[in-house]
Amino acid sequence: MPGLIGRKIGMTSVFSADGKNVPCTVIECALQLAFGDKKEKNTTKAMMGIFKKAGTTPKAHLAEFKFDEEHNLGDVITVDLFSDAEFVDVVGTSKGKGFQGVVKRHGFGGVGQSTHGQDDRLRKPGSIGACSYPAKVFKGMRMGGQMGGDRVTTQNLRVLKVIPEHNLILVKGSCAGCNGSTVLIEK
Repeated sequence: MPGLIGRKIGMTSVFSADGKNVPCTVIECALQLAFGDKKEKNTTKAMMGIFKKAGTTPKAHLAEFKFDEEHNLGDVITVDLFSDAEFVDVVGTSKGKGFQGVVKRHGFGGVGQSTHGQDDRLRKPGSIGACSYPAKVFKGMRMGGQMGGDRVTTQNLRVLKVIPEHNLILVKGSCAGCNGSTVLIEK
């Protein structure tokens, strides 16, 4: 499936034709399937060979997409690949939140709600296992731990607008990642 590499600029909102305010994400797309410059001293010799063959400077992000039409090495691919009202998938890395407890990570209720928690410990998970049988805690038990920093695909986001002169795409809704992070846009 064809796609592009881009950088998430941020969130904004636009007005639709019927006057509704629609939230959207602004993505600046790469001109090539290698995106963002990188210092030559931080690039391996094998990658430098690839970049010299393409006749370009070292790039930070590389991605591979399948295209129906043929492209030559070093060709420029712009946002014209997409059109308005088309649906795309956006892949990004979610914001890292560090070590989080069960209330934030899994939505446990804590005190004041009927399940998941104890009356004398406000945000703790409560009981996690049985007694002498099965004498273990099963895998997948929802507990506190590392949250965020995962690869997240948001599917079926509608392209609201393509701005070729600035190489920008506006997609409806939000996609994973902080402002300035690299995202992949796939048809």
